[in-house]
Amino acid sequence: MTFMNEASAPVAGWVCPFCALACDHLQVQVGNDDEPLALQGGDCARARRGLQSFAGRSVPVSATIDGRGATLDDAVGAAARQLAASRQPLFAGLGTDVAGARALYPLACACGAICDAAGGDALMHGLRALQDRGQFTTTLAEVRTRADLIVFIGGVPTDVAPLLLERCGVGAAEVTARHLVVLHPRAGDAAVLEGVARAGVTIESLAPAGDLATTLAGLNVALARPTSDAAPPPQRALAERLRGARYAVFIGAPSHLPAHGALIVEAVHRAIGRLNLATRAAALWIDSGNGAATTNQVFTWLSGLPLRSRAGPRGLEHEPLAYGCGRLLDTAAVDLLVWVSAFDAAALPPPSRLPLLVLGHPAHAAACARREAVFIPVATPGIGVDGHVFRTDGTVLMPLYAVRPDALPSVAEVAQWLLRAVRGIAA
Repeated sequence: MTFMNEASAPVAGWVCPFCALACDHLQVQVGNDDEPLALQGGDCARARRGLQSFAGRSVPVSATIDGRGATLDDAVGAAARQLAASRQPLFAGLGTDVAGARALYPLACACGAICDAAGGDALMHGLRALQDRGQFTTTLAEVRTRADLIVFIGGVPTDVAPLLLERCGVGAAEVTARHLVVLHPRAGDAAVLEGVARAGVTIESLAPAGDLATTLAGLNVALARPTSDAAPPPQRALAERLRGARYAVFIGAPSHLPAHGALIVEAVHRAIGRLNLATRAAALWIDSGNGAATTNQVFTWLSGLPLRSRAGPRGLEHEPLAYGCGRLLDTAAVDLLVWVSAFDAAALPPPSRLPLLVLGHPAHAAACARREAVFIPVATPGIGVDGHVFRTDGTVLMPLYAVRPDALPSVAEVAQWLLRAVRGIAA
């Protein structure tokens, strides 16, 4: 499905690719020539910022080799030689859609690459807790239509997903009375919540002494021993409110959690498990977007293992700590960095002196203008090319429609070309 509107007409039916909510109720106005794309039908800081990096007219951006302009064929050839010469490449960033991830996986296998997404540490918080303990999760639709009590873990993550409260139905008619609790609020949360303080919505903030892990430990004590005073009063009061709720939902952003965030995720799901013995409760984790969750889903269904894995001489290996991008770069454990980032103009490759291959947003060209770097500009799903991404609740695959198609190749096309070239070199 392609939209071919007049320059001044807003494009309806657009799905936003710039955060994990994948909102489908907004519109895009495509201006003339160099006029940036503009958001219509609502306001969202991330969507507005993402659209501003694209103009109404697609601007040609050439590939580069060692900072000098090159043809696409030459850049693909140079990139394939980089991959063939590497003994241990790292595929990182991985900001792409389903088709891009499906094409990157066989390329990674052919090269024996380790794969990690941008924000991989946050992604691993939830994955490690899921692997160890399991989880109870819900969807945006269920939160909107059923949740009468919402507990935000470590603040309200509207910096990650600006329209989160709106998408959760806070203040909407589906649930006439909702109570919001913010555990360990962050600076700015009060202003965010003032905007939803209306009839039927009540709000409280809890900042007990100690860190977030200690607070959740006290909450679990209060849930396990209702008649005991072993837990502090704030946690006992929250436990009583949770037991009385019809449907309680815990919402948090893994990117806001500390280094050992998996333990906090486990504590949340331990509380949910206790509540589900008598009532109903679930969690909704808000990921950081930029395709990380989509790529993780695709790699998992293709290999049986999530990201931070490798297909090498010893078969499939998964190392949730050792295969982190930052750790690998800091310890010089890899000899080539392949950075994939099709959505976010600000998601640049991390500083490194390694040979570099970037399949990226056109705005990344300047950051890749150095020796031993190959840059191949790619189209952004939802802007210049159609595609699909998984929403943050993990069960809904959202279609992305190009609002102004361009001539740049997709990540999937470039990855397929590279795979053929690498196999040709090996043969």
